[in-house]
Amino acid sequence: MGIPSTEIPTPGGLVSKNSHIATLVERHTRYVMLVKVTRKDTQTVITALTEYAKKLPAELYKSLTWDRGKELVGHKQFTLATNIDVYFCDPQSPWQRGSNENLNGLLRQYFTKGTDLSVHSQAHLNKMARQLNERPRKILEFETPAERFNACVASTGGDREQKVDCSNEKNYRIVVTG
Repeated sequence: MGIPSTEIPTPGGLVSKNSHIATLVERHTRYVMLVKVTRKDTQTVITALTEYAKKLPAELYKSLTWDRGKELVGHKQFTLATNIDVYFCDPQSPWQRGSNENLNGLLRQYFTKGTDLSVHSQAHLNKMARQLNERPRKILEFETPAERFNACVASTGGDREQKVDCSNEKNYRIVVTG
């Protein structure tokens, strides 16, 4: 729910007959949120993403970049419910959602091709997201996404001496897998 800006690609390979995972990646901090989605229809996906989007500070969630999956036909409903602008990647242009493509690779360490996603609870997905957010990243100069995200959240409060610039391309990428 991609927060300032998010992408929602659908990687083939994280497949289950009756369950999916929406992944949200904040592009500046690489902060990850994983959302269990029981069905891939528009209403189910939009409802799940709207609930998660409302858990984040509005200052940190300006736009969302989606791929062109048919489950996202209700993007206007999402914008009305969250006040988050929605943009779409060009067809067959995975480089426009590079943060998400990277996350898909990391998620394949947890979910190999053909994994039944229905057996994983939201609590388990939250634990995996926490593990990913506490993993140092070279692109973040070996800070963790959690450290960067927390610094951005703290800097919106105005009380910190040293502010973190969280305005650079704040983009979340949302991926619905399965």
